[in-house]
Amino acid sequence: MHEAGWTQAEIGEALGVTPGAVSQWMRRGRESGGIVALNKRSAPGAACKLLAEQRAQILTWLDEETPAHRFSGELGTRKRIVALIERKLGVHYHPGHVSKLLQGWKWSPQKPGLRATQRDEEAIAQWYQEHWPAIKESGATGGPQGGVRR
Repeated sequence: MHEAGWTQAEIGEALGVTPGAVSQWMRRGRESGGIVALNKRSAPGAACKLLAEQRAQILTWLDEETPAHRFSGELGTRKRIVALIERKLGVHYHPGHVSKLLQGWKWSPQKPGLRATQRDEEAIAQWYQEHWPAIKESGATGGPQGGVRR
């Protein structure tokens, strides 16, 4: 567009960006080798705190039974995995960053395989009949999955 004689303001208006953004693009193109410099780049982000060997070790731990890691119950939650990494490797991770690790490994937080013995199916069915339609109609999210959308 610039080579065709358009001003930065005209280019910005046509593309829905500010003239300052167009100016930065043009500078990057001049200084860094033309159009290739304008390709989308992702932010590099911080380096992973764990070595490749440590990440492999975590996968091994996750493949093992969770009671071996002193988890009570059957859930393998992000917070528990954070605790496992910190206890075994001495590296602190935020639960959100653990999510990224898990996604990269195609893992997901686990849900319990068993239901509570105190669960009253009749009371639950009655609640859904009486209360759930009004909640659903109001646009609230959640449902039988306890806040998880399908």
